Amino acid sequence: MLVSLSTAITYRTAFGKFPSQQDQGAFLAALQQILVVLGGFSPCDVFPSSKLLRVVSGTQAKLKKLHRETDVIMEAIINDHKAKRLPGNCCDDRRNQDLVDVLLNFSQDHALGFPITNTEIKAVILDIFLAGSETTSGTLNWAMSELMRNPRAMKKAQIEVRTLSDGKGIIDQATLDELQYMKLVVKETLRLHHPPLAGPREARETMVIGGYQIPAKSRVVINSWALGRDPRYWTEPDKFYPERFLDSPIDYKGSNFELIPFGAGRRICPGLQFGVTLVNLALANLLYHFDWKLPDDMKPRDMDMTEEFSLASKKKNNLFVVPVPYYP
Repeated sequence: MLVSLSTAITYRTAFGKFPSQQDQGAFLAALQQILVVLGGFSPCDVFPSSKLLRVVSGTQAKLKKLHRETDVIMEAIINDHKAKRLPGNCCDDRRNQDLVDVLLNFSQDHALGFPITNTEIKAVILDIFLAGSETTSGTLNWAMSELMRNPRAMKKAQIEVRTLSDGKGIIDQATLDELQYMKLVVKETLRLHHPPLAGPREARETMVIGGYQIPAKSRVVINSWALGRDPRYWTEPDKFYPERFLDSPIDYKGSNFELIPFGAGRRICPGLQFGVTLVNLALANLLYHFDWKLPDDMKPRDMDMTEEFSLASKKKNNLFVVPVPYYP
């Protein structure tokens, strides 16, 4: 359910809608295969200089095939958007535009000072899907799992959401901005359960870090998961305790290296704001509209919290809960 929810929101935001159900199914299937390939093990990761190994492993050929499939679909989507913008086809209502429309606006207005072609538009969209679809649903899954395992935090978050939302019937942006405790829940979830490894970097020059010499052109991978659980920086690091951030300046936006679920610097995740907003919106609605119970009288301490690592940190086994509708 959470995968379908986050995926549907991401797709509607980026594309509005697909030209056909067939294109949507093909695009989703190709994206899933790309995530499997990128998150899996390849001998090329151990011997990156071996061109022969890249050919023999088949990984490069498979990625090129998947790229061609997604490229054809995205090209059709962009051209469909361009056709709708022609005079007489539709009104220029910028209030209901999706991401493709916004990027086409930049391309048409030359607002950025450099040309934006279909290639750049496809690259931005593909980045958002690959980086956001699995990580967003995974974060939602972990947030619900941690709240189910910690009834005190669940009750506190639900009271806040329902108190600030009663009388409105919906969770709007103004309400989201006021949900301070729920933001702590999301931040603590990101600390405990975020992608294990930051994106690989290459050293531009030889340097010494912590007494170790890093030769130029070395591939450097940072274990950001370990930083979020380092006892030197976190009290009881394995405990889910949102209140630890109450008076803490630490944030996840790349300025504090104790917590870098989205990376840092110039190559910080471009979908940070979108992803966090999506998680907050979905979680707030789940907490407002339903009470939640574990099935078969299961106790919170008996929940399976085993992690499975790929491009994102996700639960090895699905979370099963029973929704009970809430009527204010």
